Amino acid sequence: MQNGELARSTQRLIRLLRPETIGATAQAAITWFKPLPVTLGRLGALEVRLAQEKREVRRAQKLRYRVFYRDGTAIADAATLLARRDKDAFDRICDHLMVIDHAAKPSMSGRLPVVGTYRLLRQEVAERNGGFYTENEFDISSLTDRHAGLRFLELGRSCVLPRYRTKRTVELLWHGIWSYVRQHRLDVMIGCASFEGTDPDRLALPLSFLHHYAQAPAAWRASAHPSRRIEMNRMAKEAINPKAALHELPPLIKGYLRLGAFIGDGAVIDHQFGTTDVLIVMPVSAISARYIEHFGADASRHAA
Repeated sequence: MQNGELARSTQRLIRLLRPETIGATAQAAITWFKPLPVTLGRLGALEVRLAQEKREVRRAQKLRYRVFYRDGTAIADAATLLARRDKDAFDRICDHLMVIDHAAKPSMSGRLPVVGTYRLLRQEVAERNGGFYTENEFDISSLTDRHAGLRFLELGRSCVLPRYRTKRTVELLWHGIWSYVRQHRLDVMIGCASFEGTDPDRLALPLSFLHHYAQAPAAWRASAHPSRRIEMNRMAKEAINPKAALHELPPLIKGYLRLGAFIGDGAVIDHQFGTTDVLIVMPVSAISARYIEHFGADASRHAA
């Protein structure tokens, strides 16, 4: 470097470090090193992407607290009440899918609201960290052992703000999941899906419907742990009105069934969340061809 060029570089550095410009310099540096959002899709003003920072995960946790605890039936302990976030040890190892509304009013800090979320846990990550969350309720190991050559993905903590519980939001969430499945070459999706309430007798119709009409074939079946298992077969098949039963299914479970999912054996009562849980098992090979065509085999339908 010549003396003149060195002098000019030194002068530029001095200008950058002046008190009146150092704030802008620091902000520019933050921008340079800040990771870009991993956008998986857009649909109008809604964007689906993966959380990239701890503060984004916290925003997803706040949404979960609002839906599960503040507006739902979950029972918060003191730490959850204080934090006003739904969180557990699995959040650290999971990927977090978020739907952002770019047309909504930003918060005081300038951030756009998270209106929907899903928690994603790949099998290889789970196995390095003690297993899947779902294993607290269902015997997943027997299922993964039978399909040792396939790669599993656990879906969990699904929630959407009430005013966003529309086809567009749900479709964008599923586009994000499908993009994630394709990117990571995953073969099977599993997870718990919930009915509100902890009295299985009041859920006799929909639970029995799932048992008789949607139970996983033997190759894909996994059972609730014996110590927690609640019988789903509470009504004879001939006594079931399928139309009435479908009406009582939560929208999320109906959506899974439309995609081609199976239901595991037995249900589990989750007293903390005030729910009765069933196991969802969805091999990618079983997903309805019309849905794969809808989202695109390469997840290109709503690609950003």
